[in-house]
Amino acid sequence: MKKILVIGGGFAGVEASIKLREYNFDVTLISERDYMYIYPLSIWIPTGALDFKDAVMPLNKLSVVHKFNLIIDSVVKISAKDKKVECKNDTYSFDYLVIAVGAGKAKPEGIENTYSICGAPEESLKIKEKLAELVKSGKGRIAVGIGGNPKDPSAMRGGPAFEELFNIDNLLRDKGLRSNFELSIFAPMETPGKRLGDKAYALLNRFYEDLKINKYLGKKIKRFENGAVVFEDDSRLESELIIFVPAGSAHEIFAGSDLPLTEAGFIKIDDYLRVEGLENIYAIGDSASLDGPPFRGKQGHVAEMMAGIAAYNINEQETGTNNYKGYKEHVHILCVMDNGKGAVYVKRDTKKETVIALPVVGHWLKKFWGWYYKNSKLKKIPRIPGF
Repeated sequence: MKKILVIGGGFAGVEASIKLREYNFDVTLISERDYMYIYPLSIWIPTGALDFKDAVMPLNKLSVVHKFNLIIDSVVKISAKDKKVECKNDTYSFDYLVIAVGAGKAKPEGIENTYSICGAPEESLKIKEKLAELVKSGKGRIAVGIGGNPKDPSAMRGGPAFEELFNIDNLLRDKGLRSNFELSIFAPMETPGKRLGDKAYALLNRFYEDLKINKYLGKKIKRFENGAVVFEDDSRLESELIIFVPAGSAHEIFAGSDLPLTEAGFIKIDDYLRVEGLENIYAIGDSASLDGPPFRGKQGHVAEMMAGIAAYNINEQETGTNNYKGYKEHVHILCVMDNGKGAVYVKRDTKKETVIALPVVGHWLKKFWGWYYKNSKLKKIPRIPGF
């Protein structure tokens, strides 16, 4: 039986391991954490609407249920041509490799003065602690920002920033403190959220206006300081709490590996998710260069879609039937933008844009999705096809 090594314990890596086991391959997942962190749920941790433990899923439980091998270790280097992955504690060989380690994070000067909702999971708890301090003081300035990668617009992730900002606004209103706080959004691009579509973008701007959120858009970030964002024109946005979602960039392990990379630092793949010029190696999720429509973006559901197609194509390759599937035609935007008391459903593909406001019920539907995702992955409940 061919040995398949999957590196990365996020959406892409976990889904790839599960799907590959369904084809009866010998699968080993290597992850630097012993749990999968469900990032879409992390927006509620800072406001206290969700406990940290409820946003994690132990990988050992998943490995037992789906019968894949699990190794907790940190990947140091990928030797693609030698078919080896070097980790801190050992080196592993493979017949097939699926790279799903995610992306690195762009690091503007002074980024240590910010907190990220899309960085290390523990960052959400740091935001919670700082936010609690400000709430206790009764006043403050909070800035939420989005970074961009000019070499690859698909690496920008605005959704979590929007949701965190709106959830903080909701928390402050519930506590009767909103008038004592200044909330701002900042980004180097002039129209963050535009790729969601015209309807969704118009709705975002209406939210900013209705909620009295200050906009600092189209202003390139020069650096972060303790208590301030400094823009390229040397203007400043003073804030006691700066939450920043940096753009994706090359993962640090790619630099010392023999992988073909784009100018932005992502792994070059073909439509079948095979790494260019390398036999038996696939790249999925944020690690890979994403192709598709101009509005494409790296999201969790896209990572899972890529994982399923990669597993299918590996099976096709191994059985010799070679009836491969492409991923590009399936790339689309899907977002349930939560504000703490409701949500907006947004879907955009090459055919149409759908925007549906879901007051109250939308918030609980997204929370239900978190429960459903964990329990269906652990096979405690049936999985609904396509959901």
